Amino acid sequence: MTHEAILNQLGYAPNEALSLQLGRIEGSTHGYEKIIKHILDLHEALKTDESYVALSNSNDYFKIKIDATSDTSKADALEKINHFADKYKVELQKVEGKPTYYILGFAK
Repeated sequence: MTHEAILNQLGYAPNEALSLQLGRIEGSTHGYEKIIKHILDLHEALKTDESYVALSNSNDYFKIKIDATSDTSKADALEKINHFADKYKVELQKVEGKPTYYILGFAK
């Protein structure tokens, strides 16, 4: 899958800077080639809960952001995230004090 296609699916307007950032994320995400489709599927699933997958501005990882305003949507989003991590054996890192998780890649 091309960088442009991935960026489009995540809602970005592709450009050179984002493509370079995605290349760095690709390099730092363990098992990237096998997991990217599942990350994009998670992004689609989270939309109904006011949550999404995005490129992190501070680290070379994808981040999962829970922006849900209702407790029910927050709980649903968290359930989908945990299911994703358990099913595909993906390691997540919680950002302290925020409803945000970094996708580190397949658990080693």
